[in-house]
Amino acid sequence: MTSRGVVLVSMLLVGCKAIPLNDDPMTPRAEANVSQRRVWSVAWYTPLVKTGLLEFQPSETAAPAVDPDTERIIASTRDGHVHCLSPVDGHEEWALNTYGRPFAGATVVDGIAYIPGGDGVLYAVRVVGGEKLWEYKAGEELVTTPTVVAGKVLIASQSETVFAIDQVTGKWVWQYRRDPPTGFTIRGTSTPVAADGQVYMGFADGYVVALGLDDGVARWEKKLTISGGTQFLDVDTTVAVEGSHVFAASYKDGLSSLDAKTGDLEWTTVRPGLTSLAIKSGVLFAGGDGSLTAFDSHKGGLMWSVNLSDSNSKGHLNNAGRPMTFARGYVVMPTSTALAFVDPASGRVSAMWNPGRGVTASATRFVSNRYGPRLFVLSNLGTVFALDLTGVGQTARPATGGGWKLPSSG
Repeated sequence: MTSRGVVLVSMLLVGCKAIPLNDDPMTPRAEANVSQRRVWSVAWYTPLVKTGLLEFQPSETAAPAVDPDTERIIASTRDGHVHCLSPVDGHEEWALNTYGRPFAGATVVDGIAYIPGGDGVLYAVRVVGGEKLWEYKAGEELVTTPTVVAGKVLIASQSETVFAIDQVTGKWVWQYRRDPPTGFTIRGTSTPVAADGQVYMGFADGYVVALGLDDGVARWEKKLTISGGTQFLDVDTTVAVEGSHVFAASYKDGLSSLDAKTGDLEWTTVRPGLTSLAIKSGVLFAGGDGSLTAFDSHKGGLMWSVNLSDSNSKGHLNNAGRPMTFARGYVVMPTSTALAFVDPASGRVSAMWNPGRGVTASATRFVSNRYGPRLFVLSNLGTVFALDLTGVGQTARPATGGGWKLPSSG
């Protein structure tokens, strides 16, 4: 803990029901279901942005990134700046102005941070010292965390374009673009996922497409939104790949499993409103419209669902819809108004944390050689927190006779 002060947090131990997230985060609740269960402790925190006088609901959407070699933290904030923070106490080592509000955070590979700026420029910056190596001017709003694979940096724009940029030179390699639908769409898009020589992407017109990693040519495409209409057809979930299966969700129609090689439909489960997706131990976790839901990846059966929405929010399009993180046996879910620690086997909320004005950006998990497992969280007020994880949750696993069970240990 640094001299900046002590952060008080309250943790709620509740069942599978709606969680009130609008309470004062600095005041412990007094009801019988409150538990001061030790899940984390704040190692340090660094305020990066001053809230403007006219900012009624400040929001930070870019997840922090960590350099695995030096353990420095890269955080992009709503004022258009990128900050490099020390892992020891969080002090700022350097900053870069990207001249626009970013939507997504950086990716760090081999000491280089690949940063999507709010100005439509992709930057390559050396983590130690902050030297800018190259920049690629996409001319479109970049809204995904870069995927670095096979010497390429893959990134997608709000205008339905996937760019492949040379990792070393910053030169254009290929791009793939789809026409946006005529109706309203959800802000943000699917992050490119590379596996077995293909790049999987979801698009706002309701399609999932497999592209060749080398050339960007479509290998197959599959329409997931089949109920008709022109509104909110988006496949904004980042595709989850496990073995020969590809999983994605249409915001309008729900979750689907596809054959990774052919795109053939294997099963579908009607569940509208999904915008984030991740898979672990054969369980698909899907977030969106205020809820976190778990599905059996084999047949798409519903395992559990928990409502994480704030009862005061008007519409849930930005509530519990950002990508989740797995840490110490928990599913860690930003809900715009708090960070939720959810037991993946039961859906029980073990703890909620609101550092002030909530959390919209995904938390970033990192296991430090010096400090052990940590979560780095960027609050909506523009403050980066380093949380030391002390508690251990459960993990959902397939039972030998079918169905699901809780393990005997975390």
